[in-house]
Amino acid sequence: MENNNQDVCCPKIDPKEWDEKDFNWNDKKFVKAKVFTIAFMPLNFGSVISKLMKKVEASGAKTPENLCLSDHTSPWNMDIYLAVDKEVENAQNVKINGKFFSKIYEGDFRETGNWMKDAQKFADKNKINVKKWYMWYTTCPKCAKKYGKNYVVVFGEIEK
Repeated sequence: MENNNQDVCCPKIDPKEWDEKDFNWNDKKFVKAKVFTIAFMPLNFGSVISKLMKKVEASGAKTPENLCLSDHTSPWNMDIYLAVDKEVENAQNVKINGKFFSKIYEGDFRETGNWMKDAQKFADKNKINVKKWYMWYTTCPKCAKKYGKNYVVVFGEIEK
């Protein structure tokens, strides 16, 4: 983690490790929480993730790759899934199974609609039927500014 002049809370990722990759998750552990949104814009993401991180730390768990999936279930709600290496006390523990592909994008969150269209084109071109979409906003706004890049990974759960 870098730390020059500004605090950095989000690890820097290598986009090559996440672009057009396949993942097989078997009982991959996550803790789940809800974030309130208005027109898909998160309102309390920071406070929700801070509470989750306190529970994770209190349980002695780690967050591999700082992976946190977002599932926009409606314009008013987003479920988040924070990857953990073990069960976390006093949290909603879930396991995700399935085959996934990923595409990485860089830019302002306002481009999300375009990224989703592009990810769907990629899936169609590769004859992939997507069961569910998730997004991983890899950095908070402060860290994105510090790094000069704002990477977002789109995950598509592949329908069997």
